[in-house]
Amino acid sequence: MKDIEVDVLVVGSGNGGMTAALSSHILGAESVMIIEKDKYYGGTSAMSGGGVWVPCNRYAKAAAAEDSLDEAFSYLRETIPSEDTSDEMLRTYLKYGPEMIDFLHKNSDVRYESLAEYPDYFSSAKGAKTGHRSMEPAPIRTSDLGEQFQYQNAPNPMIKVFDRLQFTQQELHLLMGQLPGWLTIVARELIKYILDIPMRIKGKQSRRLTMGAAGIARLRLSLLKRDIPLHLNTKLLDLLLEDGRVVGVRAERNGTPLNIRAKMGVILAAGGFEHNQDLRVENLPRPTDAQWSAGSRCNTGDSLLAAKRIGAATRLMNSAWWTNTISVPGESYPRLSIFEKSLPGNYVIDSSGKRIANESQNYMSFIKELHSKHIKGDSNEPYHMIFDSTHRKNYIVGPLFPGKMWPDFLIPKSYFTSGFLSKENSLSALARTIGVDAKALEETVIQVNEYAKTGKDCDFGRGDSAYDRYYSDPTVEPNPCLAPLAKPPFYAMKLDAGDFGTMGGMVIDEQARVLTTSGDPIPGLYATGNCAMGILTTYPGPGSTLGPAMTFGYLAAKHIADTEC
Repeated sequence: MKDIEVDVLVVGSGNGGMTAALSSHILGAESVMIIEKDKYYGGTSAMSGGGVWVPCNRYAKAAAAEDSLDEAFSYLRETIPSEDTSDEMLRTYLKYGPEMIDFLHKNSDVRYESLAEYPDYFSSAKGAKTGHRSMEPAPIRTSDLGEQFQYQNAPNPMIKVFDRLQFTQQELHLLMGQLPGWLTIVARELIKYILDIPMRIKGKQSRRLTMGAAGIARLRLSLLKRDIPLHLNTKLLDLLLEDGRVVGVRAERNGTPLNIRAKMGVILAAGGFEHNQDLRVENLPRPTDAQWSAGSRCNTGDSLLAAKRIGAATRLMNSAWWTNTISVPGESYPRLSIFEKSLPGNYVIDSSGKRIANESQNYMSFIKELHSKHIKGDSNEPYHMIFDSTHRKNYIVGPLFPGKMWPDFLIPKSYFTSGFLSKENSLSALARTIGVDAKALEETVIQVNEYAKTGKDCDFGRGDSAYDRYYSDPTVEPNPCLAPLAKPPFYAMKLDAGDFGTMGGMVIDEQARVLTTSGDPIPGLYATGNCAMGILTTYPGPGSTLGPAMTFGYLAAKHIADTEC
């Protein structure tokens, strides 16, 4: 068996793992190594929107945003149950999140842009802000990474337009709602794409990377400049324990076993267990299916299980980072469904033909309400987004571009034959096709049409909050989130109660040290990201997973450096 020795070993190559490795090297560790189970680097981070929720960060300050850590703490304390996350952990995150961003800005190619108009998800809570708490990665070119880019995990299908172009979150906001300026943005990027002859010779993908792809690319570029090795196809099998201290891992690279010893520490950042169906059934609320998850398929809980075998404690194993997903025929991954159900004239029903919750609220809260109703027996699969021809004509829905650009005859037949998409000339026929009670569906439509007329959703308050109205159409009155469902043909698109990762994992302290069931740190072992317990458990703002993953990866590196010094 081959033996390798390094100062710091990081398991996992998402935002948290790359930040931990980069920070460790900058802070003095001479030899740092990342191992990644997949054949691509970046994990779920590369597939994501890339947002990072860090109040009072340098980019917000540069924009003269009015905010304070005290306000942010008040907001978190009002929206996150104390049994989920302690005051100490929240204050640690708020203190060191901005420091982490400063550290990366000064020492790497990592750059972000403040999202001025993306509100906190619980916008009516004390301390909430309507923008400048979340950041998105500054765009970067694939060519900046050279040959290494071919090994980067691909973005979620939702993120690529025409399966070719990538836009920033701010640009997509305009594009999804077809707000002023959206045509200019599309035309600009399309012209640049067509004129980029060298890239067109190589393939169909644009040179421009945005969102999660840009975030990972910037971290990877920073690692390359420091010659920090990242080994793919390398699976963690077990942790090496000597005299109660973790001294490395037993791994397998391309089928060959090896021991990797880490003199200073091991940092686990290998994602959750969303693609381990047995663990899902054991821990998560029903309905649950790994096929609905938009997390990396290599996330099967390897590091979590290895840590448990040496006595690590776990928390929050019964939850995940919930979101609706759409499984489109012919696509390799489910799409995140974040904005479609928020646009006016799109409503989500269960098998009873009734609505589930406020479709425009944040995606995490929507699925939590779905699960709550399912547990009570009030809500059952399947779930569908329903909309009429007016909505179909004007808005994007999953893989469907607006009908005025992409008429129905261009829709692949497999969408209909698979049951993914249904289309009928009457509500009663649509109800029969998707298997719901026709009378209940018609009553639901009568209700939402009345709410669209008055502007008040008397069932769920849709459109009442600032976040509700973020993905809406301001030209629709009196409520930009509500429009009637009245003009045939009528459509239904299948929706799943999915996620983009699990929340539960190893218990860590303020230094990201993994704790035992008795509350003691396991010497030499650290964790961050979705293999560790969630910190911002209610998902209070865009980027509530990547922010803590990066911050506690940075804190792990700091603790290792301080301890060794």
